Amino acid sequence: MSTTGTTGHEAACPGGARQARETTDRLLRAATRSGAHLIAEAALLVQGWAVLADPIAGAVYSTPAAAAADGVHAAADPHEHPHCLRRPAAGAVLVLGPGPTVPPELAARVATTTAALLDVRGQRAAELRGEQMRLHTTLVRLLLAGHTAAVADTLGGNRLTHVTVYRLTGADVPTAHQVLWRAVRPSLAPHADACTLLARLDGELVVAELHRGGDDGRVLRLVSRVSERHHLLAGMAGPLPLAEMPTAHSDAAAARHSATADRRIVPADAVGTSRLTPLLPTAPYARWAGAVLRPLAPAHQHLLLVWLRTGSKPRAATALGLSAGTVRARIRELSRLLCADLEDATVQAHLLLALRAPAADTDTDTDTDTDTENGNGNGNGPARLETLPTGLLDTEAARSWALGLVGGLEPHLRIALTCWLDHHARTAPAAAELHVHRTTLANWLTQCAEHLARNLGDATVRAEIHLALRATRTGPDDPAALPRRGGRTYRRL
Repeated sequence: MSTTGTTGHEAACPGGARQARETTDRLLRAATRSGAHLIAEAALLVQGWAVLADPIAGAVYSTPAAAAADGVHAAADPHEHPHCLRRPAAGAVLVLGPGPTVPPELAARVATTTAALLDVRGQRAAELRGEQMRLHTTLVRLLLAGHTAAVADTLGGNRLTHVTVYRLTGADVPTAHQVLWRAVRPSLAPHADACTLLARLDGELVVAELHRGGDDGRVLRLVSRVSERHHLLAGMAGPLPLAEMPTAHSDAAAARHSATADRRIVPADAVGTSRLTPLLPTAPYARWAGAVLRPLAPAHQHLLLVWLRTGSKPRAATALGLSAGTVRARIRELSRLLCADLEDATVQAHLLLALRAPAADTDTDTDTDTDTENGNGNGNGPARLETLPTGLLDTEAARSWALGLVGGLEPHLRIALTCWLDHHARTAPAAAELHVHRTTLANWLTQCAEHLARNLGDATVRAEIHLALRATRTGPDDPAALPRRGGRTYRRL
């Protein structure tokens, strides 16, 4: 009698082959339903637990749910869990914890068959993934174009009301896209409580999580892990109402420009968050900001805020989805409306301060109108961006903040930093005015960053440092006053 396809144990036991077929049939039927049913059936067959663990997502499927942590630990460190069975499956690791009475041959057969079926399901999903990714990209583009109702109807009507947006860039974006897709397992099933869209647009990865106003943090954790593993920089904005998807999209790009290797994902509400604004007297601050920003519509203010946060017009254009020429033209028009030179570093710092101000109370609107017509209430004339009203930045609390930030800088570092900020963080023109080599200036800026413990690559940080330098200035901070000792050297005082 032939025993092809059977083990010695099965040949010795006539019921062994029948049991093997029954095991395979049960797993096949479960695999036709879903991956979760397949894992549940495997756990039932081994009379223990089963977990499909992904290195990014953690436990993809787990039966029972309480076994998820054990499965992830066993996948990461098999030597600590010698009783568990591990099999690679569909880019993840299948881990089985069989019961004590289950024969090892049965447990091994279940593990091998389940892993093979998971691979088959994974291959089928990969065949459909390209079409699904194109659909996701189309839906994201529709949201950015303002077709909110059409997308909401596609994804479940009015159940999805808010969106959280992530924008990631880096050299490994294509791989990160695949990894994040597998970890998130996005679904467009209608009437779900949340839906995650992933799209690659213009070389970056855009993740839009649509939900009902509550963000459980799951996608944030996955984006954080992917960013760390694939060395990406990410910005996050939201939750915002679904209709404000374009705003969230541009805010996420602005936040990304503040990300560093030490802080790879930055929320938009953390960009521009300052230690100075809570120290300013609220009522005068809000009245001054309301007066200087009165000519601007909300869309104008958002454009300026993105420009100041990103630090350049080309970056702002990319974040806003506009051409650089359009952004330059609009900023010139806004400069005319504000009657201010928006290319001046001090004006930019004051403008960012105004844009971050709390909204004025409704009962102070009359006072604001009076300030606009007759002066700002402090004897300084109409509110303007070139100067701050008396009692705003010249308080004891503001001076203490400024001294705590830039106090202790050596004279040559302070002068160099001031000159560099006046040149909008451009090293070449600043070095030319200081009459030092660009490498010398770069080394000094590194020393400044270490002394200040701030990221000088962040445009909003630079604006605050500019304000602190002006608030603590006792001399002109003139490049001509740079301490020197012959040639292009300098001496310490």
